[in-house]
Amino acid sequence: MKSGVPPMYESSFHDSLAGNRRPHFRSGGKTFRIGLFLVGMLSSLLLASSALGATATVGLGSAAPFSVLGGSTVTNTGATTMFGDLGLYPGTSVTGEPHVLGQTYVNDQVAIEAKSSLTTAYNEAASRPTNGSAGTDLAGQAFSPGVYDASSSLLLSSGSVTLNAEGDPDAVFIFKVGSTLITGSNTTVSLINGAQACNVFWQVGSSATLGTGTHFVGTIMAAESITANTGATIHGRLLAQTAAVTLEDNTITTSTCASSSSGSGGGTETTTPEETAAIEKAETTTTTGAGTSTNSGEAVTTAGAGALVSSTGVSTTTPSSPSASKTTARRHKRHRARKAAKPHSPARPALPHRRGTFTG
Repeated sequence: MKSGVPPMYESSFHDSLAGNRRPHFRSGGKTFRIGLFLVGMLSSLLLASSALGATATVGLGSAAPFSVLGGSTVTNTGATTMFGDLGLYPGTSVTGEPHVLGQTYVNDQVAIEAKSSLTTAYNEAASRPTNGSAGTDLAGQAFSPGVYDASSSLLLSSGSVTLNAEGDPDAVFIFKVGSTLITGSNTTVSLINGAQACNVFWQVGSSATLGTGTHFVGTIMAAESITANTGATIHGRLLAQTAAVTLEDNTITTSTCASSSSGSGGGTETTTPEETAAIEKAETTTTTGAGTSTNSGEAVTTAGAGALVSSTGVSTTTPSSPSASKTTARRHKRHRARKAAKPHSPARPALPHRRGTFTG
């Protein structure tokens, strides 16, 4: 009886019938296994290609802990608060007494090393190949992760610009600006779908100016100067290589990714979006003697000289003795500011609520 099996498999077919087993074609099985192997290899190559195509973060090195780093001077007016360090080199003049929750380094070895790291990071970002043009005005635009180029000036004239991470928390956005970066009053850089401020970089060929009330996101690395006008909030860093950094009633929350050894990108931010939003809205006030200054302009009752007053109405007096340790005082200031920024637990369980997306 003819089996209908091709002659090359007929022996295997009859052997299987004799042993009351289902036919097994060795050659066919081998082909199937090779097919599975090739499919697996193709999948691996596709994943590797995708990973290689992702934009790498910019390593800030020893400049990462700084909220502000200036070249010639750092000048402040009003109640500016920065959550990271303040540095200046080669200049020596810091005026206006900004509220620094980190450390201050002026014309010393730490500032020199930070400035060197900034120069390296600036040059590295400037050399990146681009994925497309940023245009001349960011208003109303939305960007996916990548490197974008503006050959001359770049403006955010009104409204907002959106950075969309598309679900990737490690997504990196780099904007290379040929000359100036300028934002209009009350404009916003918005982050959506997992985008993080620690992975946003602005490499500016000359100077950057942030308009009144701007909500800005990312690390500005300017070749010359940076100016933050009244009430501008920055979730990132203001790093100027050669010229001045000018501040006025600003809040600067240094953006740091926890999984990066250099603190410059890649991972989850140590400051959550909810905490950052609270920090930016907090009416944190410092006092000098009996006088009071506040970002909101509302009257605040102080607890005496050297007191820190928050929007919660709680005031704590810092040590006023000349012999008090500067390190201890800074630690106390950092602790109080972060405590003030965090929402207080309600007396009874709160109803569930949706988390919002931080928008600068």
